[in-house]
Amino acid sequence: MKVKNYLLGYKNLYIYQDSEMFHFSLDSILLPNFVTLPKKTKKILDIGTGNAPIPLILSTKVDCPIIGVEIQPEIAKLAQESVLYNHLEKQITILEGDINVVAQSLEPDSFDVITCNPPYFKYQKSSNINESEYKTIARHEVTLNLEQCIQISSKLLAYNGVLGIVHRPERLIDILETMRKYHIEPKKIELVYPHPNEEANILLIEGRKMGKPGIKILPPLYSHQQNGEYTDEIQKYFENN
Repeated sequence: MKVKNYLLGYKNLYIYQDSEMFHFSLDSILLPNFVTLPKKTKKILDIGTGNAPIPLILSTKVDCPIIGVEIQPEIAKLAQESVLYNHLEKQITILEGDINVVAQSLEPDSFDVITCNPPYFKYQKSSNINESEYKTIARHEVTLNLEQCIQISSKLLAYNGVLGIVHRPERLIDILETMRKYHIEPKKIELVYPHPNEEANILLIEGRKMGKPGIKILPPLYSHQQNGEYTDEIQKYFENN
């Protein structure tokens, strides 16, 4: 069932979702607030855009064109409807298709910033997958794996362009090794914890194409208070409008 909701605390933005499909989560709020947006940013790409929460949030921070790519037609349609409803069609373009194919039609070395909230889990025949095909594709590396995401980003990023990824902490070494393999130097890491004294469950990481060595580890970010509500640090992301 399709529903229209406020984009959390963004009072002037709405987003279409479907109760049977994969809803956006806190990860999609954190990434556009974590990634560095250089002052001269001219073009942004969001890989695996889903129903477009990241492009919608980025539109509140920059005036440049933003392209979102989504492989699942029904979800891409929701993203397109959200863009039209918010009158952002002059800034945000949603492309339906496999980024492995779409990337071939995009100009190399042309994006200043790329964001990606990729599938978190490696896919094997024995994987405990969700019955919903929509959620399986969103969560497991069925159509896009980590190396493909980073390799494509390296091809499309301009010199010193920024790649921002949200993932799971257990994949940190994979991400660091793969970034360097494709000439993206890791520059910034932030770990998100559900509560103090618990293990981190979200990893935010940023790299720069052909960047100089040197990485910054940001202070830990806690997402929830003991009563289940978001912490003040998270709540500030919902108060931009």
